[in-house]
Amino acid sequence: GGPSMIRSAAKNFEDVTVIVDAADFPAVLDELRKNGGSVSRETRARLALKAFATTAAYDTAIANTLRCRTGSSSRAFPETLLLNFRKIMDLRYGENPHQQAALYASPEAQGRGLAAARQLQGKELSFNNFLDLDAGWRLVREFPEPSTVVIKHTNPCGVATGATVAESTKRALEVDPVSSFGSVIAANRKLDGAAAESLAQIFVEAVVAPGFEAAALERLAAKKNLRLLDLSAASGEEPGLEFKTIGGGLLVQRPDILGAEPERWKCITERQPGEEEKRALVFAWRVVKHVKSNAIVFAREDRLAGVGAGQMSRVDAVKIAANKARELGHSLEGTVVASDAFFPFPDGVEEAARAGAKAVVQPGGSVRDGEVIAAANRLGLAMLFTGVRHFRH
Repeated sequence: GGPSMIRSAAKNFEDVTVIVDAADFPAVLDELRKNGGSVSRETRARLALKAFATTAAYDTAIANTLRCRTGSSSRAFPETLLLNFRKIMDLRYGENPHQQAALYASPEAQGRGLAAARQLQGKELSFNNFLDLDAGWRLVREFPEPSTVVIKHTNPCGVATGATVAESTKRALEVDPVSSFGSVIAANRKLDGAAAESLAQIFVEAVVAPGFEAAALERLAAKKNLRLLDLSAASGEEPGLEFKTIGGGLLVQRPDILGAEPERWKCITERQPGEEEKRALVFAWRVVKHVKSNAIVFAREDRLAGVGAGQMSRVDAVKIAANKARELGHSLEGTVVASDAFFPFPDGVEEAARAGAKAVVQPGGSVRDGEVIAAANRLGLAMLFTGVRHFRH
C-alpha cells in the first residue's frame, strides 16, 4: 500500500526524491529548474526524513485507534507509549533566554485546548506565556458563572466571579493590583468592552477567552504588544494524558479533572457552615486545586482574598496568604480557607482562625485529624472534609 511505497522510496533517498507534503512541491520544482532536472542529496535526505516521520505518525495513529477500539485504552497504561505530536511553531526561547523551545500539538486533542487557540493580536507568545495561559484557562473553566482569573508564574493572584465578565474582571484585578502587573488573564465568557476597559488600565502580557466582542478588540487595539487569544473554536475538554519528564524517563498520569462536589463533603465540626460560607468554600476549593502545593487560599463567595503557594510547610502557607491579604488592605474577617491537602497539625487552622477565617475545607486524612477537629471546635470554626486531595507540583 501507500505507506510501504513511501517507506521504500525514503529508504532509497540516494536515488529517489519522495514528497509527502504538497507544501514541498514549489521548492522541489524550483530546485529541479535550477539544477537541470536534479535534486541535491541534502534535499532528498530532508524529504526522506519527513517521509519516515509521516509514516511513523500514520502507524502511531493506527496503533492508538486500535487500542481504543479493542478496549485496551480502558486499562491503566499501555506497555508501549506511542506519542505523535505535530510542531506548531518554534518559540523565541524557553523558560529562560538560553533555552531553545517549540510548541507541539497533539492530534488526539482534535483542535481543542490552548495549542489550538487563535491569536488575534500582539507579540509572539513565549514559553512562559503558554504555561501561564494554560494555568489560567484550566482554572477559569472550573466556574459555571462569569469568572476571571489573573495568573503569575502559573499561580492565581486574582480570581473572581460576577454577574458579568466585566464585573468578574474588575474584582479579580482588585485582589492583588501589584501582582496583576505583567500577568496573564483568563475569562470564561466572551470579553466585552467594559471588561476590556479594566484591562486597558494596566500592563498585562496576554488574555485568553472564548471570544472577544468588537468593542473589546477596539479598546485593546492600542496595546499592540498585548496578546489576545480566542478559544471560542477550541474550547472543550482535551482528551489524553499528562506528561512530566524526569531524567531518562517520562511520568504519565490521568489529568486531575475532579471538580468540586460539595454534596459529598462531610462537616466534621460542631458548627455547620452557613449558606454564604458554603458558597465561599466551593469557590475556595475550586481555586486551591490550581495553586502550587503546599497551597492555601482565603476567599469569599465571589472572590479570592489571599494565596499561600508552593510552601514546604502548610502553616507557613497560611501565614503567607494572611499576611499578603493584610498588606493589600483586605480584611479576612468572615472569610473561608481551603487547603489542597490535609492539615498535619492544628497550627494551620489556628493561624487561619487568628486571621479571621470562619470555615475551612480540606481533604482530611491526617493521623492527627482528631487534634485538628478539636482545635476547630475550640475556635468555633466550621470544617468540611472533601476526601479528595489536589496536590500540584
